[in-house]
Amino acid sequence: MTKSLCSVLPLLAVAAGAQPRVEVTSPLGTKFYSLDDPKAVVAGAEKDLAADPRNSELLWKLAQAQISVWQDREGVETLTRALAVHPDDAALLVERGHRELPLREFARAQADLQHAARIDPKRMDAWYHLGLAHYFQGDFAGAADAFLHAHDTAPNSDEVINSGNWVYAALRRAGKTEEAARFIQTFPAKNESPHTAHYLNLLRLFAGQRTEAEILPPEPPSGNTDDETELRFDTVAYGIGNWHLYNGDTAKAKEYFQRVVKGHVWITWGFVGSEVELAREAGKQ
Repeated sequence: MTKSLCSVLPLLAVAAGAQPRVEVTSPLGTKFYSLDDPKAVVAGAEKDLAADPRNSELLWKLAQAQISVWQDREGVETLTRALAVHPDDAALLVERGHRELPLREFARAQADLQHAARIDPKRMDAWYHLGLAHYFQGDFAGAADAFLHAHDTAPNSDEVINSGNWVYAALRRAGKTEEAARFIQTFPAKNESPHTAHYLNLLRLFAGQRTEAEILPPEPPSGNTDDETELRFDTVAYGIGNWHLYNGDTAKAKEYFQRVVKGHVWITWGFVGSEVELAREAGKQ
């Protein structure tokens, strides 16, 4: 997951009596909800926009306000309004594609992100999220290609690490074992962002430098409301589950995926990916 997703994980508890909105129903039949908005950030952004409904900057601010409280469906609708004004804005296309992914609208995300990458082939985030769209649809060769583009256009070591984790996983899932083995021989030794440490540890696991017990964060307790704690666990547990999956231990992989989806932070890539694998195994994907 990139920094932009980390930035929309506020440590907010749902207020008593609040009525969050249903954002998406998963292939496994689970309903996922937005958060309460105790500071009325969405209402404030809507009020600002009402005075100038076609202002792209105000539309962007409203979308970010909606996303901050997990109103991803509403955020996508707002970005669609902005794209009606600026249809070839790569940043808007990337953002809409990014937010369609947690809504499990992978094909729509792919179309948006492909469009963005055509407009600006040097946008690392377009390729990164395009890789996720392919990966979640089971197109692992397409995912590997997109993640390699992200890796090659990464602006810093953190993004090299983030994309590198997915390159290796996609190559392994695509059956390109030798290419994956060559790829994993070199990766940055240090991270800058704290979250990137989890992807770096996964790369170390893949390279045989760490064990799964050494890199797995503590599992969040029942009733956990700290989204960052869950984010850390989801990221690593999903990566380890994937590692077991492409190494042939499907039972162990399923165990990890099931542990991830017990949580509530349905917008993380680890959660989305775990759910996709479980739905695929159950014939619902």
